[in-house]
Amino acid sequence: SKYFDKKKIKYIKIREPGGNTNSEKIRKIILNNKSNFNKNTDLLLYLAARSENIENIINKNKNRIILIDRFVDSTLAYQHYGMKINKKIINQLNDFLLNKIRVTFTFLNLVSEKNMKLRLAKRKSLNRYDSFRIDFYKRVQLGFIKIANLNKKKYLKINSNLPININKKIIINKINKII
Repeated sequence: SKYFDKKKIKYIKIREPGGNTNSEKIRKIILNNKSNFNKNTDLLLYLAARSENIENIINKNKNRIILIDRFVDSTLAYQHYGMKINKKIINQLNDFLLNKIRVTFTFLNLVSEKNMKLRLAKRKSLNRYDSFRIDFYKRVQLGFIKIANLNKKKYLKINSNLPININKKIIINKINKII
């Protein structure tokens, strides 16, 4: 987003869960350390937040660049590979919500277990997901890699263990090719 600002390229930036007023309310519920939803409720809350973003932001800005921190493939990685929810159900619900919206490109940031633990230790506050067991995160990352390997033309794997300046150059180079 800083690169787009510097180049004066118009874009929209959102996150999931979150992104607009209603989605941010849902985000607070999902990530709250006192929440203990079952995996199906968790899935539906994420999709509810996505529905709000699609209706209130994405559909109204179809001709703009939209940067999203997490989206459809994150749901597959976390809810299917991580929480073991039926992939077919997730895909059907996403297809229903997305209608004809398609993701142009995804940057997948991969990090070692050691660096993940170091980064979590540096956070000022942890959310509910930050306290899940390490095997959950391993399943999620392997799920992301499987998804990326099936969509090699629409994915770029980023080694997030490298210094940020190296990855910044890689990402900006790819963005310039896309736009």
